[in-house]
Amino acid sequence: MYLAYQAQADLMEPLKLGAHMARRFLSSPFAAPFQNAATRHLAAAYEMVERVGLSHGRPAFGLTSTQVGNREVPVVEEAAYKLPFGTLLHFKKDVEVPQPRVLVVAPLSGHFATLLIGTVRTLLPDHDVFITDWHNARDVSLEHGAFDFDGYVEHIVKFLEFMGPGGHLVAVCQPCVQALVAAAVMAQEGNPAYPRSMTLMAGPIDCRVNPTKVNDLATSKPISWFEKNLISTVPMGFEGSGRRVYPGFIQLSAFVSMNLGRHMKAHFELYDSLVAGDEEKAHTTKVFYDEYFAVLDLAAEFYLETVQYVFQEYRLPKGELTYKGNPIDFKAIRRTSLLTVEGERDDICSLGQTVAAHDICTGLKPHRKRHHMQAGVGHYGVFSGRKWAGQVYPIVRNHILASD
Repeated sequence: MYLAYQAQADLMEPLKLGAHMARRFLSSPFAAPFQNAATRHLAAAYEMVERVGLSHGRPAFGLTSTQVGNREVPVVEEAAYKLPFGTLLHFKKDVEVPQPRVLVVAPLSGHFATLLIGTVRTLLPDHDVFITDWHNARDVSLEHGAFDFDGYVEHIVKFLEFMGPGGHLVAVCQPCVQALVAAAVMAQEGNPAYPRSMTLMAGPIDCRVNPTKVNDLATSKPISWFEKNLISTVPMGFEGSGRRVYPGFIQLSAFVSMNLGRHMKAHFELYDSLVAGDEEKAHTTKVFYDEYFAVLDLAAEFYLETVQYVFQEYRLPKGELTYKGNPIDFKAIRRTSLLTVEGERDDICSLGQTVAAHDICTGLKPHRKRHHMQAGVGHYGVFSGRKWAGQVYPIVRNHILASD
């Protein structure tokens, strides 16, 4: 399956190159005398051909500065701590007063951490921000071994330990489960780097509550079906050749199919914007899809265990989840304040699935627990966009500040 995909992508490259050269010529001074409605349509068509296909490298965050108080402060993107399957990325600032250190745990579900650019941008003025920059599994050599559910949790623990005592966790979507496990494991072990606060946003803590299409898909087939039909082997020519992965192009196909009409409409509008010369509107659409069509492969072990443990067997809410073979005592979480956030119109992680974390963290006193349901937003609106910045973020900021 992967070999067929890669062969098709390779065969498209000459066509895309030809379209690029033709478009460049049509926009050059040499073609200026021939510019008319027909050539604008042709140039737009060539650009649409150029954009066909996926990218497998992480786009740049591009966050070079932020506003702290009344002054603009430079931001330097720094790889603070690197492990085979992920890097702790630090958005370093030179500020006079120390800010709360926040680890943003990005989803590992087919996209790069840059999916959370808007989240990070909003956090930056008030916080010292780190993020889990997960690596594309097809670029990780087999010599580094497997990466499974426990490996993901271990990465979070190691990143928090590197940041030192007093950090805060903000987990978005799928890793809410692993973030909660990491906090419990650190509390059990008396790890001094345990997070002072934990914000879980639109995450599948208990998928038995108000199941969505995503949940129904996960339970419609046995785990053996997922392994047989969705797992492939990285072909020759990549660092991770021979590694078994859940390819990012399959995950993207699933996401696109959920809202196919909306994506088709967006591309028709992009074509119209290119023809009309509306560069600002076209740029906005292109930036979004440059990120959306940048995909990474997941290690097969992590993908299959996540589907099985979280979406099929509900091990977390049933008290059956383990870490490295040992039971997890979520009651041990006593000093990590908990905030859960859900979106009213979330069709990926529905209302009730994330707030279930409060029932699991029985060791927390009521004043350390808070829940927020954001009206009028879907899944992505919980952590990006205007309502995130204007309504959700102030609650997150106050939660972190009160716990710091």
